[in-house]
Amino acid sequence: MRVAVIGAGVVGVATAYELAADGHEVVVLERRGSVAVESSFAPAGLASPGALGPWSGPGVPGHLLHSVFGRTSPWRVSPGMRSLGWMWRWWRAGQPAPHRAMHARLHRLAAYSQERLHGLAGALKLDYERSDGHLVLLRTAREQTRLAPTLALLSELGVRHTVLDATQCLALEPGLNADTPLQAGLHLPGDEVGNCRQFAMLLRAEAERLGALFRFHSTVESLQPGPSPRLRIVHSPHEETTSRLSSAGDAATPRAFQPTQPLDEPMEESFDAVVVCAAMGSVDLLRPHGVRLPMAAVFGQSVTAPIRHVEAHPDIGPRSAITDHAHRVVIHRLGSRLRVSGGARLGGGAKRHQPEELARLYKVLDDWFPGAARLSQAQRWNGARPMMPDGAPVIGSSGVQGVWLNLGHGSAGWALSCGSARVLADTLSGRQAGMDATGLGLERLGGRA
Repeated sequence: MRVAVIGAGVVGVATAYELAADGHEVVVLERRGSVAVESSFAPAGLASPGALGPWSGPGVPGHLLHSVFGRTSPWRVSPGMRSLGWMWRWWRAGQPAPHRAMHARLHRLAAYSQERLHGLAGALKLDYERSDGHLVLLRTAREQTRLAPTLALLSELGVRHTVLDATQCLALEPGLNADTPLQAGLHLPGDEVGNCRQFAMLLRAEAERLGALFRFHSTVESLQPGPSPRLRIVHSPHEETTSRLSSAGDAATPRAFQPTQPLDEPMEESFDAVVVCAAMGSVDLLRPHGVRLPMAAVFGQSVTAPIRHVEAHPDIGPRSAITDHAHRVVIHRLGSRLRVSGGARLGGGAKRHQPEELARLYKVLDDWFPGAARLSQAQRWNGARPMMPDGAPVIGSSGVQGVWLNLGHGSAGWALSCGSARVLADTLSGRQAGMDATGLGLERLGGRA
């Protein structure tokens, strides 16, 4: 089949690769100039079956309500009726029974995705920045006590974990500041951290090697479902070219895409199937066809900076990933750099950084790794994580002919991308997926099918 993939974040790139690997003719349409430019550009980087769970949950509404008045809370809400409607559905999804069921589904998908990630990285020899292990830091005895339900669920799901005391945490991560109060830590050895954007760029090259064509600066204005779904596309003058490879693996003569219409004028193109991975842009594309996506943009921020080299302190900075549980901030190593990320602001926009959120990232970094980063060379990022109220993605049929969905991964796009892509490719081809994907379709949200 000839399949269009709309969106080239890490989920869209993984989807394109899996479809191309299945023998489909794949065209990726991306409005920006490269892959992984928006939500996948500088996220936390955790690929964590152990730590992953729905953003909602028992007790979280209280934290969110407190954020209206508390300046140091990781939660933020921009006022508006749309936000209130989403929050109501989010609150319902966070009740104990549905939250527990969704946590199990997400863990199943994350474990499957990690397995697929390792398989691709090994088979394709993808050399990207990564490290193993994840340590969740608990500052107080109260935090440790409140973690008991999570520990019980991890045991039920079969996730390897160990509760460490402060001394053991410092032995595992010797770069931690011993002067910052620390009660205990939850060690998840099966979790890992990696460079999401670097992986996406490497996988793009492999998808192209299989014949996938990436068209950048290409905006899909509308879609028309049917046996041969049609897309209305505008290509900007910055259209990027890509080379096609012969079946023997030798580079063929680069062939630029030639629109049949003048640049900046819409053109229509037919496919056998369309997969929508366009983050928040998916909402407007699908709404005219009765597909309702209860998806909201939850903004987060990150700061990435080189790690300072100090001969007297060779263990400066994190060895892998640590999470400050109280502040919901992740600090992890990316080769010779570290990244600190966090924040959960519902609504608003991505045009400017939020001073309070950035200040909190810098404070947590200074608490645990003072002086470890060259902050004068820091790169700051503010990005939207498209999230469903129950915290899980939508994978599968849209309910309208010829249109498929792989979207709404929120802050877990990197952790779920490879598994979601494989499930989507199997489902589109009419095969049994390699995992039980029950409860991950649009029907659970009442959006359509």
